[in-house]
Amino acid sequence: MPPTRTIDVLLEQYRASHLHPTNEWIHIVCVPTIVFTLLGLLWSVHPLLALGAVLAALGYYLTLSRSFALGMLLMAGLMLAILSALPAGYILPVSLGVFVLAWIGQFIGHKIEGKKPSFFDDLRFLLIGPLFVLGFLYRRLRVAY
Repeated sequence: MPPTRTIDVLLEQYRASHLHPTNEWIHIVCVPTIVFTLLGLLWSVHPLLALGAVLAALGYYLTLSRSFALGMLLMAGLMLAILSALPAGYILPVSLGVFVLAWIGQFIGHKIEGKKPSFFDDLRFLLIGPLFVLGFLYRRLRVAY
């Protein structure tokens, strides 16, 4: 039976361009890294900007799945806590450099996969990528989403 919930449809569409095991592992590493460094870039402008981005994303995630929203709340909360503990002058240069490297990793993964990134067709997939990774963890822990 085909998926009926929006989150199931989106994850299945995302998964279609992430079938190669190497690409999948690259995403498991690079997607959370991109989220963290994006929050770092926003944090370096102003911490409230990073918090606002988290709240906006959580609002969207809540429309898709309470379980995913909770997982992302915990992950984002941890990331913001780490950012708050780092020296302010360190956050921007490291976030910028690692952000670029993580995106290079993503594109290498898609070169290996032989398929373009999902967000080229639909920008929502920039927000689905973290759920794809969280779904990987949820399946390992047998958590329903």
